[in-house]
Amino acid sequence: MLCTLHFSSAGISDFMRFGYSILITLLLLVGCDQQTAPPLDQQLYVWQRQWTPAHEAALRDSRSDFSTLRVLALQAFPHEGWSRARIDAPLLKNDGRPLIAVIRLDGQLQALDQQQVTAQILQVVADWQAQGLTLSGVEIDHDAGNARLPAYAQFLTHLRSALPTTLPLSITALPAWLDSSQLPALLATVDSSVLQVHAVSDPRRGLFDPDQALKWAKAWARLTDKPFYLALPAYGVALLPDVGGAPVVESEVQLERGGERRELLADPLQLNRLGKTLRDDPPKHLTGLIWFRLPLVNDRRAWSLTTLRAVARGDTLHSQLDVTFSEQSGLYDIKLNNTGNLDSAWPAQITLKARDCEGADALAGYSLQQSPDLLTFTRLRDGRLPANGQRAIGWARCANIDQGGSHVDP
Repeated sequence: MLCTLHFSSAGISDFMRFGYSILITLLLLVGCDQQTAPPLDQQLYVWQRQWTPAHEAALRDSRSDFSTLRVLALQAFPHEGWSRARIDAPLLKNDGRPLIAVIRLDGQLQALDQQQVTAQILQVVADWQAQGLTLSGVEIDHDAGNARLPAYAQFLTHLRSALPTTLPLSITALPAWLDSSQLPALLATVDSSVLQVHAVSDPRRGLFDPDQALKWAKAWARLTDKPFYLALPAYGVALLPDVGGAPVVESEVQLERGGERRELLADPLQLNRLGKTLRDDPPKHLTGLIWFRLPLVNDRRAWSLTTLRAVARGDTLHSQLDVTFSEQSGLYDIKLNNTGNLDSAWPAQITLKARDCEGADALAGYSLQQSPDLLTFTRLRDGRLPANGQRAIGWARCANIDQGGSHVDP
């Protein structure tokens, strides 16, 4: 910060000049030397168990806004055993960003052989390094109950001693642990923590609460003296009814179950406001934000990468819907476009002024009502149009469709 003071010293006594010099010194110390908080680091979880060619574009387009990749490497299931994510090692190597291997331990820790768990983790680290990957850390993701935190701390101490001393160890942490007196001892076993503030409550109450997330972050900051991150949602889930009472959660993979699906989606506008709050007044020791998850082009329950990047940067969010046509020999292909940086719900209705139409039809998701001078497309089901996305909604064979006569009703 550059500070400049202007005043006239004509006729000022030596005493006054001395007083001014003290005042200037104090102003420089108090005002000019104040440093703004460093920007919060932005990182990404890569959570797909099976990598596809779509990862190449997603990694390339995310590189400028997200410093580090936290990649699902290994998962332990209570009954099925161990499952490794099928990553694309050459792609990760070429990406070049710092890389943290995430180990997900489902179920109860006491049901797992801790020696075997440690051996599996060390083997993944060795295998990734053999493929030319340089690891910047290991993160353990385990939903321990509060009563099990001492045992979890013992396991982490053992794992820490087995890992290379140069490889940082972190954990995914739950807000429920704030109620445990054992939390400080647990945090002492690792180099940093990631406080997950989404999908940690009854799903019927929603996926994410920004006000509660901020309270948890401030409470966490009072209990740790080490760097911590917030894990934030950039995705959605569906809730399916279950006879037992609690709903079944459907995420990336569609479940073979009947019943009406209730869609829950993290709101980019809420997360954008929370991000601004955290940047303006970050809790002590908060180092960055980690977004779950890297979206692929065909990920139907995640924000588009355009929206995710805009939220991470703190950009002003907006959707901009319009209709475009491509015409050949009187046959019009009708498309809906979103030129904004915010994913948008499909509009409820789209009307087009058209003349002398011989035929027309809507595509999946819309129905068509046709009158002599008007084509009306009405939404039949909910859907989302990603930022910078395009979707065909129908076709028409007409003498003319008036581009200026189209209307999109949200």
